[in-house]
Amino acid sequence: MQKGKIFVVGFGPGDREHITKRAVDALQQSDHIMGYKTYVELIQHLVTTKSIVSTGMTEEVSRAQDAVKKAEAGHIVSVISSGDAGVYGMAGLVYEVLIEKGWSESTGIEVEVVPGISAINSCASLLGAPVMHDACTISLSDHLTPWTVIEKRIEAAAMADFVIAFYNPKSGRRTRQIAEAQRILLKYRSPDTPVGLVKSAYRDTQNIILTTLEEMLEHDIGMLTTVVVGNSSTFFYDNKIITPRGYQRKYTLGEEKQILKPHQRLRKEAEPWALDQETGEAEEGHEEIVAVEKKTETPQSKPKLTSLALAKQALSMVKNDPAIGGNEENPFLVQQEIESIFEFAVSPGVANKMITPDQMRILADVLGENGTMEYTPDHRLIVKLPTDNPQKIVGIIEKSGLLVQPVGDVVIVKACDFCYGEKAESIPYAEEITDVLGGIKMPKELHVGFNGCGMACYRAVFDDIGIVYRKKKFDLFIGSKPVGRTAHAAQPVVEGLEPGQLLSLLTDIIADYKENAHPNERFFKYFKRVKKILHFNHYDMTCKIKVEEAPCGD
Repeated sequence: MQKGKIFVVGFGPGDREHITKRAVDALQQSDHIMGYKTYVELIQHLVTTKSIVSTGMTEEVSRAQDAVKKAEAGHIVSVISSGDAGVYGMAGLVYEVLIEKGWSESTGIEVEVVPGISAINSCASLLGAPVMHDACTISLSDHLTPWTVIEKRIEAAAMADFVIAFYNPKSGRRTRQIAEAQRILLKYRSPDTPVGLVKSAYRDTQNIILTTLEEMLEHDIGMLTTVVVGNSSTFFYDNKIITPRGYQRKYTLGEEKQILKPHQRLRKEAEPWALDQETGEAEEGHEEIVAVEKKTETPQSKPKLTSLALAKQALSMVKNDPAIGGNEENPFLVQQEIESIFEFAVSPGVANKMITPDQMRILADVLGENGTMEYTPDHRLIVKLPTDNPQKIVGIIEKSGLLVQPVGDVVIVKACDFCYGEKAESIPYAEEITDVLGGIKMPKELHVGFNGCGMACYRAVFDDIGIVYRKKKFDLFIGSKPVGRTAHAAQPVVEGLEPGQLLSLLTDIIADYKENAHPNERFFKYFKRVKKILHFNHYDMTCKIKVEEAPCGD
């Protein structure tokens, strides 16, 4: 079989003028284009293939897995990222998926990362020249990085006077991070420090705001905004943000007569911080130039320090401080350990909704100080905690009588409480479905709702697959859309199904969806797209209602 290929394409800000020719060539050579739906829309006019898979914001892993699967089948695939694919983009994930499968460059499918203009560069060009000196990028998304680690990075960058570009600063549910970042920065920088807010750089909805560190939160900041914070020498000039090249020590701005002539300013020895690349020591003449510039210091006024001595002095600040990664045995080693976060769901059972005090105490002991627990609408607790021994954790919780289940894009079975066990006849069927199908990996989270009587008060008909036990048989519903302007109940497909046929039919429906749906494609969208699951045809369940106009009030 012919080997496939994966292009990981960074297409820059999104407009045609700022995408490279190599990126366009890669897109037009590809059999499949895969990416976040907003990014797909930006480059759709540049591609010729009809196979375009657009997925949601949080589906990067499944996107990378699907791309590898298609490439292994001999296809050419482009996985796209805005900006540069190697900066908070898809390049690393594609390689991680390949590495898990034992890929090697010499024998495996070919991978080419096509670089693009990252947001720090595109946004800086619109603001003026804010990144003329040492700068860094920090993502404020704690989806995959613990917030404690992000805090350390902000603190370190603030102390070191870096120009900082914040990516992913804020979302609908994640609002406190940018406020925390501002709080940390204000410990080290003036409230008047220039800040640029650039939303959707070089796109139709582009918006640029110049503000200050103190007032930045008074403006709209979202996921499409890049926040560029200047350093201690950054200044405003004529609606631009400018960071001088070298804290103005190389030359004197605004002076009619320069101390050094232009050709002298650009010499290596004119850099007050210039280092010999072999010895790491300051160049000869360092102190004399500083004295000329400042006119108040002389070589004798303070001792000469090598770069190594300065580095030791700085690193001594983190020695013996575990809170910021210090290491007593090796004070020069600052290292952040990668935490293993175990995430799972806990419930008292399929039919039972009651958790005992003893079970809650056991959960609290397992969580400790670093774990979190969140209650969900489907009567489960989502638990997250750092551990290198997940099996031990599962054993402790299961021993208490609680049910432990996977989370994420899996089959989730939820059932009513069977009127506190008074209508227990169908409970064994619900438990069997949970044992056999619960936790199976899916293209998207799939909810199976189970009601123990014809009243259907648990609203199973508003789940992806709804099951209602009625007159000792089952009614089956599929394809609900529970939220949104066009929300609707699931479509009834079977009435009076014999109990012995239920599990096999559910298994076949779920297998059809798992095998053929796109990554991140919800069940109702899949049903609507393919028009048929097994022998069940799709029907439009939405009702077009005419809304009367409001009276004018006369």
